[in-house]
Amino acid sequence: MLSLENLSADLGQALLAKGWQLALAESCTGGMVAQAVTAIAGSSAWFDRGFVTYSNEAKVDMLSVPQALIQAHGAVSEPVAQAMAAGAIQHSLAHISAAVTGIAGPTGGSLQKPVGTVCFAWAIRGDSDQAERLVVETRYFAGDRAAIRQQAASHVLTGLLSLAG
Repeated sequence: MLSLENLSADLGQALLAKGWQLALAESCTGGMVAQAVTAIAGSSAWFDRGFVTYSNEAKVDMLSVPQALIQAHGAVSEPVAQAMAAGAIQHSLAHISAAVTGIAGPTGGSLQKPVGTVCFAWAIRGDSDQAERLVVETRYFAGDRAAIRQQAASHVLTGLLSLAG
């Protein structure tokens, strides 16, 4: 598996080739993806901004995620991840965005959503400056909190690379 920095460097090259900017909406990773991206010299040429929206209120306030969506599906859900990715596009200059929300543990899991459940969304800005949903998925990662967060951050970058590359 490539390191987060290697994935970020590859992503930066792909985004530069397209002339695209990136925005991130992170919850369970707490800015880990943005940290990996900004570790790359020159990333200001392709990274517009990141939103660390750990609380439900932050998702609503910063990304315009509807409160009713969170109440209906929970913060860790594909609909919320999709709304986070769309919000990152709407509240930025980015051409592409990624969102991640999950349960890194060791607490917070349930039978329906065990620890390690992580929801992702990737979006590209459409013609009307709104996000077009491209990919939304849920993955289940094993390990402790650090391992789950690391795997989630890697998956965010891998998904971005597949869309931008």
